[in-house]
Amino acid sequence: MIRKMIGGLVGTGASLFAATAAFAQDGPIKAPTAEQMATMVNKGDTTWMLLSATLVLLMSVPALALFYGGLVRTKNMLSVLMQVFMIVSVAALVWCCWGYSMAFTSGNEFVGGFSKVMLMGVSASTYAATFSNNVYIPEFAFVIFQMTFACITPALIVGAFAERVKFTPLMVFTVLWLTCIYFPMAHMVWYWAGPDFLVDAPNDYGMLWGWGALDFAGGTVVHINAGIAGLVGCLMIGKRVGFGKEATPPHSLTMTMIGASLLWVGWFGFNAGSNLEANGVAAVAFINTFVATAAAAVSWSLVEQFHHGKPSMLGAATGAVAGLVAVTPASGYGAPMTSIVLGLVVSPICYLFVSTIKNKLKYDDTLDVFGVHCIGGIVGAIATGIMAAPSLGGQGVFDYTVFPAGFDAASYDMAHQVWVQIKAVLFTLVFSGVGSAIIFFIVDKIFGLRPTEEAEREGLDISEHGERAYNY
Repeated sequence: MIRKMIGGLVGTGASLFAATAAFAQDGPIKAPTAEQMATMVNKGDTTWMLLSATLVLLMSVPALALFYGGLVRTKNMLSVLMQVFMIVSVAALVWCCWGYSMAFTSGNEFVGGFSKVMLMGVSASTYAATFSNNVYIPEFAFVIFQMTFACITPALIVGAFAERVKFTPLMVFTVLWLTCIYFPMAHMVWYWAGPDFLVDAPNDYGMLWGWGALDFAGGTVVHINAGIAGLVGCLMIGKRVGFGKEATPPHSLTMTMIGASLLWVGWFGFNAGSNLEANGVAAVAFINTFVATAAAAVSWSLVEQFHHGKPSMLGAATGAVAGLVAVTPASGYGAPMTSIVLGLVVSPICYLFVSTIKNKLKYDDTLDVFGVHCIGGIVGAIATGIMAAPSLGGQGVFDYTVFPAGFDAASYDMAHQVWVQIKAVLFTLVFSGVGSAIIFFIVDKIFGLRPTEEAEREGLDISEHGERAYNY
């Protein structure tokens, strides 16, 4: 039986009631026409989705750019800002040209088709489904929201090999990686026919969605996906010149703290916006995001206090990001108390990878993309199977094989769901890891990813862009 979790009964019930009242009939309309969908659009939902998209864009520029930029040396600051800024720009264009169609049209269970290439057929009078029967948002609002996810995901990757990659080949890699890895992953995890149509189109969904994998806002699609790609990239590109021999301290932890704070703010749009409706479930995702992040920041600081005798600003910021990453797949499924536990647990695990395992294996993941995003994403994705259980205050499971969608709290099987989550994690690691390795190899052979040692020592600000971040 195909099932999908969407959040609490209160929000969904209210949506169904609103739709029912709008049509003055006894129940929701099955497979509504475009004209009927137009009456099922709520201005509040539309406003929330546009605001959420703005918040997610804030996560990339300037938040991620500042967070990464503060962590590199002065001579590479501008290069990191430029990489993030231009990846966002390139990804937005690719998304509109063919990305949206590949991710969110029917196609097959692995990838969508090309029916909406160049946004053909998308207009102010077309609509996208939410997770409630007879509740829709303008399709452009959905396109914009998902576009911001496509923008930030490849930007996360560059932190793994910051200070040692050429700009133009990186842009080529971005286009290929989005096309071959991100768009198929988004389709496999998030695409489905919608609650009003799935009963009549029982095979119209992505593969991992069909498995029943739960990923509210991108634990697999964004964080594990980008994190494992970053690890592959740092291994294939190689270590920085002087790695392990020369000091490479962050040049501005103040800037990193500002970036982390903006990430925290923007993440409310990332997670709560993924509900696609402004209802109670969005509020659940919002508070879960808040408290998990706070708990993770405290937890990381406590670990540092125990390990080094004093907490650091870098540790607090890194812990906050680890908490944000971990709660992403679980944000709309769990409860505040289980989210706090998740935040407390994820920081020590990520800390182990960042401070011990990385040093032991001697791989040069410059800004700990693998240790924070991939590992944090894995912890969160698996924990989602536990946190979603109604017995722990979770939101339960909706059955979309019936119309209208049904709910039965007693039917939730925690052990089965955890196993499904583990399978989804393993699939993402293999699919993205192998696919990213192939793309890195091709781009390196054709264009060359690594700058010369002389250029790297001079700094990528000058060698790649001919200007400096600071002129004093």
